[in-house]
Amino acid sequence: MIQLQDKTFEIFISPEEIQQEIQALARQLNADYAGKDVLFLSVLNGSFMFAADLFKKIMVSCEISFVKVSSYHGTSTSGRVDELIGLNADITDRHVVILEDIVDTGITIDKVITLLRAHAPASVKIATLLYKPEAFKGKNTPHYVGFSIPDKFVVGYGLDYNEKGRNLEAIYQLKGSVPTNNAMLNIVLFGPPGAGKGTQSERLIQKYGLIHLSTGDIFRANIKGETELGVLAKSFIDKGALVPDEVTINMLRDQVLHHPNASGFIFDGFPRTNAQAQALDEFLATLNTSINLMLALDVEENELRGRLLKRAEVSGRPDDADPKVIQHRIDVYRNETAPVKAYYQAQNKFISIDGIGEIDEISNRLYQAIDTQKI
Repeated sequence: MIQLQDKTFEIFISPEEIQQEIQALARQLNADYAGKDVLFLSVLNGSFMFAADLFKKIMVSCEISFVKVSSYHGTSTSGRVDELIGLNADITDRHVVILEDIVDTGITIDKVITLLRAHAPASVKIATLLYKPEAFKGKNTPHYVGFSIPDKFVVGYGLDYNEKGRNLEAIYQLKGSVPTNNAMLNIVLFGPPGAGKGTQSERLIQKYGLIHLSTGDIFRANIKGETELGVLAKSFIDKGALVPDEVTINMLRDQVLHHPNASGFIFDGFPRTNAQAQALDEFLATLNTSINLMLALDVEENELRGRLLKRAEVSGRPDDADPKVIQHRIDVYRNETAPVKAYYQAQNKFISIDGIGEIDEISNRLYQAIDTQKI
């Protein structure tokens, strides 16, 4: 067994077994691509060790390149733009083999193949050391697979836990139970300032036994505790830059794994973009669970302004008393939720909840939406 930060992992696949399977994969590739010119594309970060060991055993005419999928957001609410960084070779009419350390949901592979096909290669195939058929949701099934494994969290041989463990020669799985069941109730809760989201969150937590994950609270705790991720996040915040999605999702992942017996989670303040929603889906899929519902408390703007001004009288918060600040906060919420709303609508998971009325009335609307989904 090994210890990585706060988690204990036990041996799953030995170095000897890994090398034996890589040798078998190399034999298949050498036979299938005999007489052909092949370009191997190693998808970073995780596949570097697998790619290096496999490439040493390839005997056909070939090249290797290391690529990474990068995303950025446009100025509209259309979502994200993907690009493949590191693809310097001309792949037109060439045979391309994508090298992955692990294929679980298949979402990343689908993106890579879509980007590659724009360059008109002769063929594109996927070779992966690990494959999780239970988690797979993609369109492009791997052609060459080393190990088909259960849908468990694994580290080592390029795979990481909060960027630790990539250097290990063996592959390890998390010791003990982790939240790996589809019976979990996972909710994304949205609501504009003044909608009563805090009050309703507490009621949902008590009724369904959920864990509340607020990105604001998680950021503050990591920064105050000077954790590795907290220090990294602060370095971006101090520059006035946005904290990368990868850092945020790693913080969330760490919090989820701290609650192995949770009945489910309320995600508060995350995701705010399509890229974050996809990242959350990919992470939850590794735990054999998913988002069940996105619930959004809907309150008209005049009502929100009135509530915030009234709250300012009680709490003394200056940001609740300034009409310009109130309007800006409402506008930010509307702009942020628009693309995420569409993302979950496409999955039939978005439900708008009337946020006008007595607290108990609003709670009952939320309960009904959740209980109907659970039937």
